[in-house]
Amino acid sequence: MHDTALLDLFTTDIGTAEQLLELIDTEFQALTERDLPRLESLLNDKQPLLALLQQHAGERSRVLQNAGLNADRDGLKALAAGSALGEQLLARSEELSNLLQRCHEANLRNGRLIRANQASVGSVLGILRGGETPGLYDSRGSAARIAQQRPLSQA
Repeated sequence: MHDTALLDLFTTDIGTAEQLLELIDTEFQALTERDLPRLESLLNDKQPLLALLQQHAGERSRVLQNAGLNADRDGLKALAAGSALGEQLLARSEELSNLLQRCHEANLRNGRLIRANQASVGSVLGILRGGETPGLYDSRGSAARIAQQRPLSQA
């Protein structure tokens, strides 16, 4: 009974993780295009998938604990050793783990892009506000001395 419940949870979560990975990849495209409405929609689509994955992780832990096993990889191996579905359990667990790792890596990639975009926007705003100027050089190649810094709105 425990093994079939776990197998069902793994199978469901594999489908959920595949959907999440697809959304994260779509999010990357939207980030590169700076498509804010699409990003908001994707965020709304990701939230229930993340909640479901978290809920199922808790259920998997409870199933293992109810079987008197640790809620970790060793517990799953022990359950699989005494089950006719053991090989499938371990294979599905590995597949889910790999998908979640890919989701994590894609999410980190998106985070780097977000930080780069924030820095770019911050730099442009600094220039527009007059607090920051781009590096300017004079005819000798040394840093130009600008007597007075004024925002573009006052130039």
